Amino acid sequence: MELISAGNFSIGIKEITFLMFTVFLITTVGYLLGRITVKGVSLGTAGVFIVSLLYGCFFYKNLGDNLMVSKDLSVGTEILNVSTTYVKSALKIIENLGLILFVTSVGFIAGPNFFGNFKKNFKSYVLLALVVIIAGGLACGGCILIDKGVSGDPTENIASMLVGLLSGSLTSTPAFSAAKATVASRPNGETLEDLVTVGHGIAYLFGVIGVVLFVQLVPKFMNADMKKEREKLITADSGSKKKVNKNLIEMDEFGFMPFALASIVGIFVGSIKFGNFSLTTTGGCLLVSLIFGHFGNFGAISVTPKESTLKVFREFGLMLFLIGAGVSGGASFVEHFKAVYFVYGIIMTLVPMIIGFFFAKYVLKLSLLNNLGSITGGMTSTPALGTLISTAGTEDVASAYAATYPVALIAVVIVSQVLLMIFK
Repeated sequence: MELISAGNFSIGIKEITFLMFTVFLITTVGYLLGRITVKGVSLGTAGVFIVSLLYGCFFYKNLGDNLMVSKDLSVGTEILNVSTTYVKSALKIIENLGLILFVTSVGFIAGPNFFGNFKKNFKSYVLLALVVIIAGGLACGGCILIDKGVSGDPTENIASMLVGLLSGSLTSTPAFSAAKATVASRPNGETLEDLVTVGHGIAYLFGVIGVVLFVQLVPKFMNADMKKEREKLITADSGSKKKVNKNLIEMDEFGFMPFALASIVGIFVGSIKFGNFSLTTTGGCLLVSLIFGHFGNFGAISVTPKESTLKVFREFGLMLFLIGAGVSGGASFVEHFKAVYFVYGIIMTLVPMIIGFFFAKYVLKLSLLNNLGSITGGMTSTPALGTLISTAGTEDVASAYAATYPVALIAVVIVSQVLLMIFK
């Protein structure tokens, strides 16, 4: 039975079933890997990305062979190996759907607190987020110049790889997707997208583990008394969701309609270009969902999805995005991998984190837990926040994370695009 056809080409149930089997297989193995905990450190959803890369490395061709399509000819039926195009298209659909679900969820969740924090805590939190991201961008630019002088590779290839490294070092899915979108329309864009993915994959593992270890080890090195630090913790005035009229009209029980509406508007906003710059789907969906989340309702109509819906969409979207990008990038991983890229990734993780920590300590005079909470937000590291909450013994550190995280997300998207425009 034919399900999808384009011209004389068609994909049937067997091919789509195999693709779905692949997605669920990677999901199962990825979460099993992410669940493994060593001394309180685990990969979480990053396990899905690692398994996706490995699958792409070893089984991408097999996936393509199972997605061959047929073309009806006057002399019979000839099986044509045009599978690579269909595989990439299918993975791109999975990737983009996941991206929209993830980024829009993040915006809705952060929206009620974001603008209040932006206004009241600019100096201590927003400024720190900018310092962290700019330091990461400068480290990335320096590595690009070093690699250009050593390797002699085309500048655009080097920049694509290292901006991927930057997004992986900061564990930033929006920066990753924005970088891919920026290079996609260029000549040889498919190869450049793969380079971004490979770079992200190389740096992602240390990007997760590095920040997680940092927030655990710093209090130990400083011999911090966590009870006293909790007493000194001055949480960000994150506010709360505005109380809304209970008679508001909800379009559906779970909030799917306002979520879809925010996604539609976000995609449109992200497609608007200012010269060579655009917010892309990532920035557009994030910005619009922040606004929707902030206001909560427009007139008598509620535009706030349920919190449970947003949490599920955030995790599900991140999983789909990592699978779509990881499998495709994994096919080029071995070809483009160099040990020096791992070193660059370590630099791009450590430099902004250390600079941010000392800036917060000596310039902003933040207490230790406010400092570390802000660092996890500035590094956009959700796993590190979970570890810090356990280390600190209080969830109040999440307020500092919530204040810096959205700013860091937007800033790293812009920095990534600027680097790709400079080094092309």
